[in-house]
Amino acid sequence: MAFLSDTLARVKPSPTIAVTNKARELKAAGRDVIGLGAGEPDFDTPQNIKDAGARAIAEGHTKYTAVDGIPELKDAICAKFKRDNGLDYTPSQVTIGSGGKQVLYNAFVATLNAGDEVIIPAPYWVSYPDMVLLAGGEPVIVEAGIETNFKMTAEALEAAITPKTKWLIFNSPSNPTGAAYSASELKDLTDVLMRHPHVWILTDDMYEHLVFDNFVFATPAQVEPGLYDRTLTMNGVSKAYSMTGWRIGYAAGPEHLIAAMRKVQSQSTSNPCSISQYAAVEALNGTQAFIRPNQKLFKGRRDLVVDGLNACPGITCPKPEGAFYVYPSIAGCIGKTSKGGVEITDDETFASALLEEEGVAVVFGAAFGLSPHFRVSYATSDEALTEACARIKRFCEGLV
Repeated sequence: MAFLSDTLARVKPSPTIAVTNKARELKAAGRDVIGLGAGEPDFDTPQNIKDAGARAIAEGHTKYTAVDGIPELKDAICAKFKRDNGLDYTPSQVTIGSGGKQVLYNAFVATLNAGDEVIIPAPYWVSYPDMVLLAGGEPVIVEAGIETNFKMTAEALEAAITPKTKWLIFNSPSNPTGAAYSASELKDLTDVLMRHPHVWILTDDMYEHLVFDNFVFATPAQVEPGLYDRTLTMNGVSKAYSMTGWRIGYAAGPEHLIAAMRKVQSQSTSNPCSISQYAAVEALNGTQAFIRPNQKLFKGRRDLVVDGLNACPGITCPKPEGAFYVYPSIAGCIGKTSKGGVEITDDETFASALLEEEGVAVVFGAAFGLSPHFRVSYATSDEALTEACARIKRFCEGLV
């Protein structure tokens, strides 16, 4: 349609949201569906954080705030970066948006010109390439397959960098794989980046607190201080604090970049929700005691799902270090036919047939840039996960 922007034709709707909506539609129609597509914890927001939000309403904190966040939250974010990551930032180096997605988008709009390249390791979070495209840049996809535990190698990064490279997007622990880079693995990448001073690093640390098996989280500017002046370190309260609907993301970086992102936000949404900001202050400054028990619970779910999926014929499921996703391969299922008569030609037909025949909603791997895989979010009950794995096994056993 000529009325619509040519830029819009470069992007697609979010596949993860599409799968979640399809599962909801089937449930509403009376189907027994287990949804493993949504990337959000099933825990309620901790009570102290909810109380802080209610208190903000009662105290009248319901007006406009500064464009990119209240001083109290910026101070809490600076304290968090110092406490958790050993990084020193001032409030003028901090921006707060309506979720991490807005923070990332602001950064791209503020910095990308036509032809600028952004390196994105695959599998990737579905929105990265499309946000780059919307901002006028060009995604450069670097595959990091199951043979490297879904981690990009230093050699692959080096090969992808050109004079047009502006950003590397880095996400650890990863959505969709759960793979996380150790400090030494990360140092291999930062050594490459130190040789290319024109490349900036946008690190998405949203799953920082969801790591298992004594894994120690590290972030690029922490591992290589020489990258501090060209790193945007992004995080948020959505995952660790079960605050997905509150929509608060934040980032810290060089002042001139933060100022540019503030300008973008001033002409788009203006400030994030004032009530959510006050709740986020409590999230960051208040008790962190629930994080470790939540890690333990998620670890148990991870182990349940990894064991369950590896028992399915044709599926291979690595055990990730963090987040709440697994990214199994279905290479052994390709070319077979389901009981419902569907030929499994790729991971999209696999996911579609699995939903229709067994009522399990997963996101197909092509959405994340690497096939043949699918993503499972295990942010749901043990009972639902056990039943889902049983159904997936039955589906795979029925393939001929």
